[in-house]
Amino acid sequence: MKALLLHEKRDWREMQVEEIEKPTAGKGEIVVEVHSAGLNPVDYKTAGNGNPSWEYPHILGLDVAGVVTETASDVSSFELGDRVVYHGDLTKKGGFAEYAVIPAHTASKIPDEVSFTEAAALPTAGYTAYQAIHRKLPLDQVQTILIHAGAGGVGGFGIQLAKAAGKTVLTTASSSNHDYVLSLGADYAIDYRNEDVYEKVMEITDGRGVDAVVDAVSSENATASLDYTAFMGHLVYIAGAPDFKKVQPFTTVVSYHEIALAAAHRADFQSQKDLAVIGDDLLKLVKEGNVSPLVEETIALKDVPDALIRLSERHVKGKIVAELK
Repeated sequence: MKALLLHEKRDWREMQVEEIEKPTAGKGEIVVEVHSAGLNPVDYKTAGNGNPSWEYPHILGLDVAGVVTETASDVSSFELGDRVVYHGDLTKKGGFAEYAVIPAHTASKIPDEVSFTEAAALPTAGYTAYQAIHRKLPLDQVQTILIHAGAGGVGGFGIQLAKAAGKTVLTTASSSNHDYVLSLGADYAIDYRNEDVYEKVMEITDGRGVDAVVDAVSSENATASLDYTAFMGHLVYIAGAPDFKKVQPFTTVVSYHEIALAAAHRADFQSQKDLAVIGDDLLKLVKEGNVSPLVEETIALKDVPDALIRLSERHVKGKIVAELK
């Protein structure tokens, strides 16, 4: 099969489409003919660091949508020809290829009304945002949510999910992306480059602060967010933990929530299966028109390295998807 091959860590900018052996299904697995594969910052980040589990040449790509072409003898949940989407295990070979293999219990069936490209845009960013909003936050106790980097993948899905849950949504974005994030459902957009985020949040919330913050930017940004998290509030961090010493005991009593989507693949069977449960729910929301998959650009497989460079420079909004069929 053809695949985009990484021959050594840090060489992701030089990846090219080459021939490699097609995978086969082991116990509990299915083989998927890849139609679309979503791009994410985690692709170039893990490629830069490498992974002890990788054998080179390695194949990147965690977000895959396609058609089942082979099932192991012990798999009864899928049939040949089923349309599926999944979030892949980053320790295994990924989906920037014509075929990929994954554990069947982590995959979701794609409704007829949802395209492969739309489905492939969901897993990494969408499942992460879903975990932040629906697996971590006590939504019955939260009314105002600040979602950082609203023009990005996690931020864009987070805005939509928080708004669909009936919450007041604040987000940070450059001024050029304000119309975009407001169109996703944000109630307030803060220009983090030219406005004081603390002052704007406190102005919007009448000095109280927000009930919850979802941060997918950095440890430093998560730490700064503690300044405007309300009493008994929640901080969900995705790109690094805050400095926990910043909030002293017996003050604002903040609750902290870590999101690490990839860790599900190292956990128990039920935790892995929850990836498919999340996928099912997101696909339903997309089918019903309640969540946009945020696809901003489609590319060919050979163009993935150039697109990853743009992602690394943070000049991309929404999602980029490689189309193989």
